Amino acid sequence: MSTPKTLFQKIADHEIPAKLIHEDAVCVAFHDISPQAPTHVLVVPRKPIARVGEATAEDQATLGHLLLVAAQLSRQLNRAKGFRIVSNNGPDGGESVPHLHVHLLGGRALSWPPG
Repeated sequence: MSTPKTLFQKIADHEIPAKLIHEDAVCVAFHDISPQAPTHVLVVPRKPIARVGEATAEDQATLGHLLLVAAQLSRQLNRAKGFRIVSNNGPDGGESVPHLHVHLLGGRALSWPPG
């Protein structure tokens, strides 16, 4: 029995509509439906990896690709003054969808510590 697709898998497979701002063989990126900053983009791998804590050495290239795409999008979205990349892991880490993704946040001064 196979595991049901996550919301993000369905978006990556074009089963659920989303306004994609990036798409390649490894990942898709789109604006978050509940933005926490003026720029809030999710970069989601096509491969279903539940969370970074469950990634393996085999996923190294995918993880690096997500960060490079986020950096590329920060330039594309004119966030030269700064941005933040976040990946939540598990319920206590703020994870709401069990599919690895990175949040690209920017467009305002971001405080520290977060949350």
